[in-house]
Amino acid sequence: MQFDLTDYGFSRMRDVFIPSACTLARVTQVQRERYAVVCEFGESWARLKKSAFQQEFSVYPTVGDFVFLHYNPSGDSMITQVLERRSFFERSDGWSARGRQAVAANFDYVFIVTSMNDEYRTRRLERYLSQARVSGAQPVVVLTKKDIGSADAFLYAVQASGDVPVHAVSARTGEGLDELAGYLQKGVTIVLMGSSGVGKSTLVNALAGEEIMATGEIREDDDKGRHTTTHRQMLMMPCGTTVIDTPGMRELGLWDSLEGVRDTFEDIEALAEGCRFRDCTHTREPGCAIRTALGSGELDPGRVKSWLELRNEADATARRAQKQAKMKQIAQFSRAMKKR
Repeated sequence: MQFDLTDYGFSRMRDVFIPSACTLARVTQVQRERYAVVCEFGESWARLKKSAFQQEFSVYPTVGDFVFLHYNPSGDSMITQVLERRSFFERSDGWSARGRQAVAANFDYVFIVTSMNDEYRTRRLERYLSQARVSGAQPVVVLTKKDIGSADAFLYAVQASGDVPVHAVSARTGEGLDELAGYLQKGVTIVLMGSSGVGKSTLVNALAGEEIMATGEIREDDDKGRHTTTHRQMLMMPCGTTVIDTPGMRELGLWDSLEGVRDTFEDIEALAEGCRFRDCTHTREPGCAIRTALGSGELDPGRVKSWLELRNEADATARRAQKQAKMKQIAQFSRAMKKR
């Protein structure tokens, strides 16, 4: 019996040529060396075909990826290739030999979820936005727990998000949830970003109208929640929208997000164009437009500090990416010479 794939975004892959003996599948969960996948034959597990991923810079599957696999009805299938991604989200990871960690792929929206309590941090929101902007998908800021107080005090997130939509909602009372209904379309994929305890699971359950994600209680002493997601996974909502949930990330290392930082701090970037020196560090140089704006009260010192930190971090990771790309070219050239 064939499996109904219309809810998993396969309609966008109609023009993909599928080699003989291969099956088109989508990765729905990653657990160490095993991958949960869905394909025309249903849900199953797969592993990597090692000979297909021996190159130093091979692209490994992550949640949301479309892949080719050799389907095995009686055991783990073998993934042979990761298809080109239309959107991709990764973060810097000092523990990885590659220096980065894949988080999710092939999604339409990034829901940056943060609660309106003591957990809220403008600087963290700016960091999430900087990364989400370069993913290839539309960022959306969702302020949860609107029922615990006035949302007006938190809507200055609009200043940090620029042209990014911002919605204040309460999963408990249902207030504001109708604003998110327009994103929940059949075949659409949404990535959830946010720290533990911001109400991601509760939000998804409220939108779905049923419990499809486990929720954790909030500790009353510090307004922080327990981790309810321990690995990346794709969930199906009754409306046909797929949701990719990620473990609560207290720290998000930036990767390849310099353009995202510029977009998030567009107002500061525009002022920086007026500095006397092109390589101005905005700390002590004469004729610095940023320092002038700080002195007049035009700019928030905390926001400028965040901009400088994120820009420096993004610059460093960009240089790191360039170095890795150069190493890849050298390795490819070396292999070509050996073949000759």
